[in-house]
Amino acid sequence: MVSLKIALRYLVSKKAHSAVNIISLISVAGVALATAAIVCVLSVFNGFSDLAYKQISTLAPDLRIEPAQGKIITRADSIIGTIQAIPGIDLAEPTLEERALAIYDGMQTPVRAKGVTESYSKLTDIDRLTKEDGAFILQDSTWGQFATISVGTALNLGARPGFVNHLELYVPRREGRINPANPARAFRSDTLLVGGVFQMDQAEFDTDVVIVPLSVMRGLLNYTSEASAIEIRLKPDASPDEVAHRLQDTLGQSMLVKDRLRQQDSSFRMIKMEKWITFMLMAFILLIASFNVISTLSMLVIEKEDNIRTLFALGASKKLISRIFFTEGWLISLLGGLIGIALGVILCASQQAFGFIKLGGNHDMMTTDIYPVRIELTDLAAAIFLVAVIGWLTSSATSLFTQKRLKRRIVIC
Repeated sequence: MVSLKIALRYLVSKKAHSAVNIISLISVAGVALATAAIVCVLSVFNGFSDLAYKQISTLAPDLRIEPAQGKIITRADSIIGTIQAIPGIDLAEPTLEERALAIYDGMQTPVRAKGVTESYSKLTDIDRLTKEDGAFILQDSTWGQFATISVGTALNLGARPGFVNHLELYVPRREGRINPANPARAFRSDTLLVGGVFQMDQAEFDTDVVIVPLSVMRGLLNYTSEASAIEIRLKPDASPDEVAHRLQDTLGQSMLVKDRLRQQDSSFRMIKMEKWITFMLMAFILLIASFNVISTLSMLVIEKEDNIRTLFALGASKKLISRIFFTEGWLISLLGGLIGIALGVILCASQQAFGFIKLGGNHDMMTTDIYPVRIELTDLAAAIFLVAVIGWLTSSATSLFTQKRLKRRIVIC
């Protein structure tokens, strides 16, 4: 307690030399700015993570059932009857995905073809994502079958909604022997009109997706009741975690039940990895900024030599004197860290409320035009913990300097 009281007095009292005051302020400011930067950067990552989840939720179902092994759920239609009896489930529909080759007006590109039912617009917000010059449509009694394609597919093929050209889909034959003399027989194909183009502003969905009727995909792959996944919409008051547990218990280990986060596990894992790698880089910057604390304490030790002699004469041990300057360095770091956290929280809260900083690019094509931010208490705790650790390291270095100076100055005297 004695060392803390003396350290607090040294912290707030005016120094004899103005240079020490200036360096002390620079030390606090350096730690504060570095800490505020950490809070802001981590909050921006949180904001982009929320934005990614919001975008995914427009095209990803509440829950998705996939086979634990292989690509196909056999007897999917009968399994859906069992699934719909579980409380909390509002709608369950089969989907069938496979790689295919799309050809449109002489242009071709590999795509990810997805067969869906007419209820797909109820499972997702595909209608809202479809551009105004088209519509999400699968079947028409007059014109036949339609495909809704992603914006990336449309650009690669030069395709747009209309009745002039047909989109051809080619899928390798799943069964039977292949005749090398007639390679065209190795594929099954179907033709559709382009009904609409959708854009989600996420590469995984916008690059190469083609949505077609489920009957088309089953015909191409020679399936009857099979599906690659079962997509589920929950009732508004249902808990995704509780329903997922019930589904997993009902279906057993042969199926995987995934919520929206698990459906895009790799994307969110990458965001978290980037976030904490950035945190480590910012920690290195904070460490460099904390070097000013060492120089500040070194000058303070020199300035307070008369006080140190007095304390030594009054019976203070070398350990107590070293602890005074150790505590002083830690207080400087913590003060700068607390100021930095307060500054970071104020800046992030202001960005959330007023959106001062805008994203670059064409705002008409974006779902949001401001930098998204979200403050997490765990990030604030990580930042102050980092400040405390670095403050302990820099204070320990100063404590060693103090002990050496005590040996040279005090003992001689």
